Amino acid sequence: MAVILDGNRRWARSHGHSTSKGYQHGGNRVLNLLTWCLDITDLEVVTLWPLSTENLRRPDTELKGLLRVIADTTQAIAATQRWRIHYLGVLERLPAQWSSILLSAADKTAHVVGPTVNIALAYGGHDEIARGVQRMLQAHRTAGTLDRLIKHISPADIAQHLDTTGQPDPDLVIRTSGEQRMSGFMPWQTAYTEYYFCPATWPDFQQTDLLRAVSWFRHRTRRYGQ
Repeated sequence: MAVILDGNRRWARSHGHSTSKGYQHGGNRVLNLLTWCLDITDLEVVTLWPLSTENLRRPDTELKGLLRVIADTTQAIAATQRWRIHYLGVLERLPAQWSSILLSAADKTAHVVGPTVNIALAYGGHDEIARGVQRMLQAHRTAGTLDRLIKHISPADIAQHLDTTGQPDPDLVIRTSGEQRMSGFMPWQTAYTEYYFCPATWPDFQQTDLLRAVSWFRHRTRRYGQ
């Protein structure tokens, strides 16, 4: 399952709060979500997308506040010792003080035997595919097998070089705040994913919203193009 955490700023405006307050409420909701997810049978991976490549162009003050919430939330997830943290995107694009904190939090969960939480930071779907293709070409150039790759390249060749290599594709993507678009989120992995658009903003997202989305998903008939 994956969740696009949308609507923090909209929630803040509607409640007369600052943008940073909206991010703080959204960060608190993440821990609630992960607790609720532990009750979902056979859930192996939850992917969260709090920061896109485009978000990096937001004003410095706003971006700094968002990164602080992301860092605090990630540390809190690590402290539970119930989830293994994995990152999608390019942490090196973040200021060093934040990437260092985030990497340290992930290291503290490396031994955890349990579900994985992917946190997509400085992430864009097209960017991920481009980086994956670069890694694939570099690997084959090093191995001297570029000519063979050109003749026999397959989707599996690309998939194994993406940020999610070794993980199952998401069965369900939930986007909050009523927006009905994917905004470049995991375009490769979601070819046959079911999309659920929730009207609640992310800080207002409740367990009932999650259960409603999961129930809707379980009543879907998935044909995978057949």
